[in-house]
Amino acid sequence: MPFNTALTRRLGIKVPVVQGGMQWVGYAELASAVSNAGGLGILTALTQPTPEDLRKEIRRCRTMTKNPFGVNLTLLPALVPPDYGAYARVIIEEGINIVETAGNSPGPVIKQLKAANCIILHKCTTIRHAQSAVKLGVDFLSIDGFECAGHVGESDITNFILLSRARQSLSIPFIASGGFADGQGLAAALSLGAEGINMGTRFMCTVEAPIHQKIKEAIVQAQETDTELVLRRWRNTTRLFANKVVKDAVKIEKESTTGKFEEVAPYVSGKRGRQVFLNGDKDFGVWTAGQVIGLIHDIPTCDELISRIEREAIEALQKSTSLIVEEGQVPASASGTVGKNTNNPGAEVWGVGKSKL
Repeated sequence: MPFNTALTRRLGIKVPVVQGGMQWVGYAELASAVSNAGGLGILTALTQPTPEDLRKEIRRCRTMTKNPFGVNLTLLPALVPPDYGAYARVIIEEGINIVETAGNSPGPVIKQLKAANCIILHKCTTIRHAQSAVKLGVDFLSIDGFECAGHVGESDITNFILLSRARQSLSIPFIASGGFADGQGLAAALSLGAEGINMGTRFMCTVEAPIHQKIKEAIVQAQETDTELVLRRWRNTTRLFANKVVKDAVKIEKESTTGKFEEVAPYVSGKRGRQVFLNGDKDFGVWTAGQVIGLIHDIPTCDELISRIEREAIEALQKSTSLIVEEGQVPASASGTVGKNTNNPGAEVWGVGKSKL
């Protein structure tokens, strides 16, 4: 039973689920698998060292799926910034018409992409930034709650509030990002006014994700408390998996008397984080993970995951509808029932291997 939302209609996808861009994860293997399963797979542009390498990855992805897929282009502060215009030009030349953007001062890149009639999904962590993006002409907003992995912004607003504020104040469609792993989450997002969801960490823990099996197993064993916020002192707050390197970085950040970023820089090196996904040592470097790790209990294929999300969401939405009765109609069970698994079906399965205390 396909969904019918602004996102599925505009992007030509079956299930309103987007695989967000992820550094060192968003390769063709994962993007094509998500698209083949009915969602929207996304390649991460800056995972490729040059624009021409991105061109090769786009062409490789096309050999692996006939369904729509997009490219993420994130603009972040850097001493020597990448040539974002060149990456955007390759995206356009290769006929990619769906682009996820994020980061600082995206105006010039968005203008370049919109001139080529690209559909833009722009990620924001605040309503103020979302309203600015609307003025730039983006087509969808990806509203990123504080639960998310990576850059969380500085306002600490979780999705339950942020999505409702988006519904109240935005004039264009939006999707929900941060804290989503299952169909119940998709149903909740749709009920709050979103047109779909964006998932990152959940897709890291799939068969096709091109990262080491031991990292996937670490995610399965983790709890929702196993993330840490770093770099808040420099207003670049980032949510990372709480391993030894991250905890050392947080200690230095809190105790430093100089406040110099150079003291913590070796600990948050992206190069060491890249090696984590290759060597499987979760403590070798820093890597992003959202609080949603507490909801992840298995390592399915993308097809299994998206099919399950679709089924769960439909069941959840149908259950919500069944809670409404006509005035004067006697409910099926006037007294109600509460059983061990009534409000958490499948809990006896998913509880295996992970303490919830």
